Amino acid sequence: MRAIHVAIALALSFATQIAHAQDVLKLAVGQRGAMETSLGPLGEEAGIFRKYGLKLESFYTQGTGETQQAVISGSADIGIGVGVLGVMGAFSKGAPLRIIGAAMSGGRDQFWFVKPVSPIKSMRDTAGKTVAYSTAGSSTNTAVLGFRDLYKVDLKPVATGSPPNTFPQLMSGQIDVGWSGGAILYDKVLDGTVRVIARTSEIPWLNNQTPRVLIVNLATLEKRRDVIMRFMAGMRETWDWLYTSPDAMPAFARWGEFPLSIAMKAREETYLREDLDPDRIVGLDSLNEDAVKFKYMNAPLTKEQMSTLVSMPFK
Repeated sequence: MRAIHVAIALALSFATQIAHAQDVLKLAVGQRGAMETSLGPLGEEAGIFRKYGLKLESFYTQGTGETQQAVISGSADIGIGVGVLGVMGAFSKGAPLRIIGAAMSGGRDQFWFVKPVSPIKSMRDTAGKTVAYSTAGSSTNTAVLGFRDLYKVDLKPVATGSPPNTFPQLMSGQIDVGWSGGAILYDKVLDGTVRVIARTSEIPWLNNQTPRVLIVNLATLEKRRDVIMRFMAGMRETWDWLYTSPDAMPAFARWGEFPLSIAMKAREETYLREDLDPDRIVGLDSLNEDAVKFKYMNAPLTKEQMSTLVSMPFK
């Protein structure tokens, strides 16, 4: 009996040592409910990151501006789902940021909507109208500027924060066009509360770019490179889990607080597997040009600057 007690004590001691040995990473996560921002929180819940000796502590932001600032200030080690043009602009001004992976590639997920009674049928009808985006430097900010450029329409971009914050602003008449993405607010589309008038996929060049990325504070990268490598390994495993495990979509639906049917629809129609590949960053040359065109920076990044900013891969 004594031997059993000793064995149990040793096992508990070993488990405690493992728990204490876990490295903690603080994540600033933009837009709760988007599938690409779910990898960290859901991978943590599923115990995937624990296998890599990590404990993730996530907090949520209204979008790129808040997420990026949290990483720059050091209150977060890693930012999830950050608009790449905003990152380029901040980096060009000396911000201590590095890109370590992709969050979302392509333009299938984001959409813009109006009240059913609105006369606006498409982005071509938005001259003089207020069109929502999340925060400065975000991919939605870039998309709204892209709509303005594509359709040659003098719309008025307005920062409204997250989709849940944007929705009441639309319904109360503060803005003319709201925004959302993936499964977020899609129940409002299905029940006719709002009507979709545009999707990011309408903008041809955005379909061949990676609009949102994973960023890290430079000091964290320099001091904890091994931890970041393990984090990226956990992200890859969680990405695979999202598309293969029967537990994934129920977990995604609970996390995003929407019906399972909408979660499934989002994965099948909006978030294709390759879109969420953490190692796939595409269209850097055109993104570099867009960052200048949309005035995120005054001149394109050089090849040397770009290779410094994009600190990949981590395999």
